[in-house]
Amino acid sequence: MKLDHATIVTKDLEHARRILCGIVGLSDGPRPSFQVAGYWLYADGRPVIHLVEATLPALEVKACPRIDHIALRVDDAEEWTALIDRLRSNNVPYTLAEVPLADEIQLFVPLAPGVVLEFVTQANSFASTIVN
Repeated sequence: MKLDHATIVTKDLEHARRILCGIVGLSDGPRPSFQVAGYWLYADGRPVIHLVEATLPALEVKACPRIDHIALRVDDAEEWTALIDRLRSNNVPYTLAEVPLADEIQLFVPLAPGVVLEFVTQANSFASTIVN
């Protein structure tokens, strides 16, 4: 079994799309015609993030919070460094944390109210990125 996709319901579709496409590196792709606005964002030819516009009636019938965070693993050193560079050059706030027992680094980016993107990688390969 593997994760197919995550859905993020947000009032600011364009902000989420800019972060996920322009900074993270996902690409906007084909999406079926639904009654609510949104985007399907692709990685490796698959739609992995579904963005859906929050509407008041939909929010009233759904339990909150609906999602806390989505974690994406980055195992390539160049990809990790490029991600950090894009975050910095676009003034996107983020925080870093070490996970000593797992020897990993976590990078957290707030995306929408109540939704955070987490990027995780092995600490031994990327120790120089700990300094924010």
